[in-house]
Amino acid sequence: MHLLSINWNPSEVLLNLGSIQIRYYSLMFIIAFSLGYYITKKIYEKEGIEIKYLESLFMYAVIATLLGARLGEVFFYNWEYYQNHLIEILLPIKADANSTLFGFIDGYKFTGFAGLASHGAAIGIIVAMYLYRKKYQYKTLLWILDRIVIAIALGGVFVRIGNFFNSEIVGKYTGSDFGVIFQGRGDTLPRHPAQLYEAFCYVFVFAILWYVYWKTNKKNKQGYIFGLFLVLLWTVRFMVEFVKESQGGFEDMLGNLLSTGQWLSIPFIIAGFYLMFRQTNQTDVDTAKTA
Repeated sequence: MHLLSINWNPSEVLLNLGSIQIRYYSLMFIIAFSLGYYITKKIYEKEGIEIKYLESLFMYAVIATLLGARLGEVFFYNWEYYQNHLIEILLPIKADANSTLFGFIDGYKFTGFAGLASHGAAIGIIVAMYLYRKKYQYKTLLWILDRIVIAIALGGVFVRIGNFFNSEIVGKYTGSDFGVIFQGRGDTLPRHPAQLYEAFCYVFVFAILWYVYWKTNKKNKQGYIFGLFLVLLWTVRFMVEFVKESQGGFEDMLGNLLSTGQWLSIPFIIAGFYLMFRQTNQTDVDTAKTA
């Protein structure tokens, strides 16, 4: 018996509507996007930016997050499977011989937005913000990224809580009586609750970014807050990966020295340090204030 551990086997489904299910994971995404909109709205109001720009920004961010995260899962972690199940890449379904979708499509089940990779979401958001900036030229790309990553950091908290509800992205066995027993996975021994480790750390990432934006002048240096976000968030990810079960991907091709998630985090961290400490001139600062 593991008297100091927590037995965890919640239902993943919040509301069952037959073929359609509303899962806690989806609810966490809704909370993340809603809070992100509210936080960014406060920033835009402070900066005197018309709210009409925020509406479009929000749509770009939502689509980019879901699409980028999905493609990241496909190409970084699970291409071997998806190359034979192309229809599942962009649709929230999965092949299942024992299921019927919507009551008349045999061989598939509804899964919701499952199978998402945060590195893919990050790439998707950066690309989307580039496209957004080309259409709405009211500020620079780095100015926009400096602001939205504050909301994204908080969103990461709820995404990881959603992973915990799904009993996915679990940690390794602790080798002690402490930890969480994910009974839904058939576990009988406690694991590190890696999802909660990340969620807890992301609260501090958000708090640091929030403080830097509201209490310092670093927001006037284009790219600084974005760079700080990259360093903090992906360093957290890099460290937590040490207690995570492997998620697969290409790590075995590189000798299993690091996990796929760690390899993918390194370029983001390097880019973050560059943005934080690169030399800028007064013109850059003035542009950040007035663009």
